[in-house]
Amino acid sequence: MHIKSQKDFASGLVYTIIGAAFAYGATSYTIGSAARMGPGYFPLLLGIILALIGSVVLFQSLAVETPDGDHIGALAWKPLIFIIAGNLLFGILLGGLPSIKLPAMGLIIAIYGTTVVVSMAGDEFKLKEGLILATILSVISYLAFIMLLKLQFPVWPTFISG
Repeated sequence: MHIKSQKDFASGLVYTIIGAAFAYGATSYTIGSAARMGPGYFPLLLGIILALIGSVVLFQSLAVETPDGDHIGALAWKPLIFIIAGNLLFGILLGGLPSIKLPAMGLIIAIYGTTVVVSMAGDEFKLKEGLILATILSVISYLAFIMLLKLQFPVWPTFISG
């Protein structure tokens, strides 16, 4: 059997493996039923769906001909590093880092920091656009998580809000 699209083959394989791993990991929790879902129900269902999507993509990579074979290019290190760094920064800013005595900065500062860092992952970085996006995300997040869902976590830095 000949691989006709290397990109689709690789992504289908990754989706299938990750989906199967999540589905397998979910079996260690109580699954329950559709009417009374346990903690393992959603991860199991999500893992199965992900594995099925991966299987379809994997099959298509073997069946559908592409003009140049869709070769896998070089790994994009810059976006990978900035996106992972943005996620780490969000967790650190939201909850603080007691080991270096960094207080929790709260949701708003965490969103601004993360948005600016992650926007550097692109080819061109525009601080003004990043700050506008951060403002919109902050307002929406505040309304959704604090006002509507009434979640209890810091919104502002602890040294400001007390």
